[in-house]
Amino acid sequence: MLIAAAALCGAGLLLIAGINLYVLARGNQAVYDNPDSAAPAQVEIVPGALVKPDGSMSLMLIDRVEQAAELWKDGKVERILVSGDHGAWRYDEPTTMRFALAELGVPQRVIFTDHAGFGTRATMERAQQIFGVEDALVVTQGFHMRRALFLADAAGIDAEGVTSDLHGCGAQGVKSDVREVASRLKAAVEVLFNRGVTGGPPVPIDGPATASWGRSPPRGTPPAGSPGG
Repeated sequence: MLIAAAALCGAGLLLIAGINLYVLARGNQAVYDNPDSAAPAQVEIVPGALVKPDGSMSLMLIDRVEQAAELWKDGKVERILVSGDHGAWRYDEPTTMRFALAELGVPQRVIFTDHAGFGTRATMERAQQIFGVEDALVVTQGFHMRRALFLADAAGIDAEGVTSDLHGCGAQGVKSDVREVASRLKAAVEVLFNRGVTGGPPVPIDGPATASWGRSPPRGTPPAGSPGG
């Protein structure tokens, strides 16, 4: 019995390892650490990350936004698509990112917001299905990049990556590396079974960015729902 259990456990670990290697291999598009080295693209896609209850961005999200701003200033893209969780009025990652990019000098007229990017797969699928993105630069941390590129490829987007590891994430970075093993497994399963994502009307990436911004939050919404006051 113990031998059978050990064999089963070993097989499970091999399966997890194999799926992780598959995702890493499929997400092996070009990745740049320096925005200057990246090739121009139709748009840059910036996945969301934690926004704190007071409306301020987590360090991880700050780094993504700052790198995204540099790419735009370098002329690598003409449009920016920020995608994140806005499942409730009081929590709004994409609008927080839009306002932060504007503070860094990026005109809001080029910033599109995806309010249903509830995960990396949703971000990539919706980028293609809703916004019509065909080629992109993906801006995220190194630990997350290969999965993001794997999911972009699965969504039919010709994507390359620009890492945003501008500051050390400390213990959070270690936790993210460990959690990524399970996240890659989940990503592969979602692609294999073609799990659906939230739909919506088309918002062409070559149209007006304002069409993607959505309604303003109700008066009195907590700071994370109305960043910038």
